Amino acid sequence: MPDTKLFLCGKWRDASDGRRFDVLNPATGEVIGTCAHAGRDDIEAALASAERGFQVWRATTVNVRYDLLRKAAALLRERLEATARTLTLEQGKPIGEARLEIALSADILDWCAEEVRRAYGRIIPSRFAGVSQQVLREPVGPVAAFTPWNFPVSQAARKLGPAIATGCSVIVKAAEDTPAAPAALVAALVDAGLPEGVLSLLYGDPAEISGALIPSPVIRKVSFTGSVAVGKQLAGLAGSYMKRTTMELGGHAPAIVFADADLDRAGELLVRAKYRNAGQVCVSPTRFLVEESVYEGFVERFAQAARAIRVGQGVDEATAMGPLVSRRRQQAVEDLVADAQRTGAGVIAGGNRIGNQGNFFEPTVLDRVPLEARAMNEEPFGPVALFRPFRKVEDVLDEANRLPYGLATYLFTRSASNVAALSTGIDTGMLTINHLGLGQAETPFGGVKDSGYGSEGGTEILEPYLTTRFVTHMAQA
Repeated sequence: MPDTKLFLCGKWRDASDGRRFDVLNPATGEVIGTCAHAGRDDIEAALASAERGFQVWRATTVNVRYDLLRKAAALLRERLEATARTLTLEQGKPIGEARLEIALSADILDWCAEEVRRAYGRIIPSRFAGVSQQVLREPVGPVAAFTPWNFPVSQAARKLGPAIATGCSVIVKAAEDTPAAPAALVAALVDAGLPEGVLSLLYGDPAEISGALIPSPVIRKVSFTGSVAVGKQLAGLAGSYMKRTTMELGGHAPAIVFADADLDRAGELLVRAKYRNAGQVCVSPTRFLVEESVYEGFVERFAQAARAIRVGQGVDEATAMGPLVSRRRQQAVEDLVADAQRTGAGVIAGGNRIGNQGNFFEPTVLDRVPLEARAMNEEPFGPVALFRPFRKVEDVLDEANRLPYGLATYLFTRSASNVAALSTGIDTGMLTINHLGLGQAETPFGGVKDSGYGSEGGTEILEPYLTTRFVTHMAQA
């Protein structure tokens, strides 16, 4: 793996004070590279560069921005194999999942390029002769973007794509666990011809960087993907400075299976969704609510499939699930499983670490998990499926809405009445019924309640990066 540098003032460079930190392979625990650690001087340089870059980029025509994003998407696709391998080595996910993430990131850049050509203003008919009334859509200004380690490329693309498309400059603070993969995305944008100052890339102390960027008068927009707790802190800080925010925060997705569903298909799809990226997915199905008449059989078939998952290093093409990203995440999942057992949950599959090398954890299925278990209230963010039976639709609605989260929900049923009741009754930003249909570039992506606000997909993706300005003019004789 290459050592990763900061990208500042149009150049790849080391930190001003020379600090670096090690990057570990979560499958082996070995050091596979180093990354530059930004200090205060680097942060200030990024802010000054973003201020200059915004003045250049906001004056650049839409067609130029369109062409650049399309070229960057093409470069990302050309470099897919190398970037996917880098992503797998530092994050741990199977190489096939890494390839899909890079491909989605390119799709997001293409989508933003196309959408910005339709970011129209409008003319408002006037009540008075000789008066014109215009609504203009303009870039909000320099953006501070904070991206996570679980999808370090696609989540960065969901912020860089709309910012660059609309004419904003952007400083992205990427995750220290996975620095090289987002750097590859930045490289594609830079190599596509992005002018100096439009984009900066930082790594370092999260509190120091956010504490400097968000209060700065240069920054006019903040976008964050991560935990609810940190998101609330950053949203509060941004609010005190009247900064626009997009918050894509954690979830605790219910997966609801009725007796009338195609149970084989439901099981197959939910196993795939649950153990994708070792459960380190904000929209991962977590609370499995299964109608009581089919509960025992469904849980056992699910557990059999979980036991059959091949766990190993992500670079192995046969691997279906890789390691957790870090020792601390492995310990957190282990603690949640132990707590669930203490409260009375049964372990039907998994429940333990795998080996002594790397951060591997067994695909785990917990049966009849009590509501007081920590895992039923805290986002597990690991390969743990929590099962509970239900009898009535009302029970499902109560449980689905019990927590303050509202990001994603999965529903499997053939009943139109069930679909109608849950489509309107569950407080969720995204609901997928009888298939896995979340996260495409052209569809909205975001939550409600404590899971955040704003959308990072669909036609809505550009809105947070544009301001609306009204101009009225009376002609003078």
